[in-house]
Amino acid sequence: MQHMASLTRLHEVAEPTAIEVARLSHVYAGPEGGVPALEDISMKVAAGRFVVIVGPSGCGKTSLLMMLAGLRHQTEGTILCNERPINRPDPARVGVVFQEASLFPWLSAVDNIEFPLALRGMPKEERRRHAEAMLRLVGLEGFGGRYPHELSGGMKQRVSIARGLVQDPPVLLMDEPFAALDEQTRMTMGHELLRIWSTTRKTVVFITHSLTEAVYLADEVLVMSARPGRIIDRIPVTLPRPRTYEMMATDTFGRLRDRIWQQIRKTTQPGLA
Repeated sequence: MQHMASLTRLHEVAEPTAIEVARLSHVYAGPEGGVPALEDISMKVAAGRFVVIVGPSGCGKTSLLMMLAGLRHQTEGTILCNERPINRPDPARVGVVFQEASLFPWLSAVDNIEFPLALRGMPKEERRRHAEAMLRLVGLEGFGGRYPHELSGGMKQRVSIARGLVQDPPVLLMDEPFAALDEQTRMTMGHELLRIWSTTRKTVVFITHSLTEAVYLADEVLVMSARPGRIIDRIPVTLPRPRTYEMMATDTFGRLRDRIWQQIRKTTQPGLA
C-alpha cells in the first residue's frame, strides 16, 4: 500500500502543466500615473483541468484572461502555455469564448464556426467537415444554416463555444460566457459545457461572478482580491464527477460556496471580516 501511495504521489507531481503564470503584474497608464491592476500572480493549471476564477468586480479577472490569450501584454512576469511563451494570439493553442457571442450576423452558424479555419486557408470541404462535427458536439446538429438572429441566446453561445473549439486548441479560455443568459438557460449551459469538456478534455479557465456556477463547474476555484488583483485562495472542489444539479443542495456544496464568499467578503469589506 505504501508503494502504491508513493506511485500515486509521483504521478501527481509528474502531471503535465498546460498553463504556468509566474510573478505576473500589470499597471495601466492613467492621467495621474500608473494604475495597478494585477499584482504578483503565479498559478499553474494542469492539463485537462477545469479551473474557475472568481473575484470582486474590477479585480482584473478579464485582464488576466486577455493576457493568457495573448490579447494584452503584462507589465511584468511570464505566461507559458504547454511550456511555450504566450505573447500574441494563437488560436491553435488557446481558444477564447467571450461574454457576448460576437457572431457575424451575415454568416450562418456553420459559417461562423468555419471562419477561423477559412482565415487559415483550409479548403472549404475540410473546414465544413470540422464545423459540422463541432455543431454535433455542442448539440446544434441541424441548425448550421440558421443565422444569429434566428438563434436563442443559449444557442448563440453554443455556436461561440464551437468556434472556440474548431481549431482544436488544448486550452479554452471563457470570460463569463453565460452572464447574459437567464438563470434556467445558464444552468443548462453549464451542464452542457461539462458534457463537452468531458468529451474533449480541454484545459479550461473559466471566469464567472456566480459562486454557484464556480463550484458546480470547477476542479479548482481561484479567488482573487480587490484591485490590484492577487490570488488569495485556491479551493479544490471535492465533489465527484459527473456533476448533478442535486449536488447543489448538499452540505459540501454549501461549504465550498461559503468559503469563496467569505474570501471575497474579506477583501471587499475588511471591516466585516
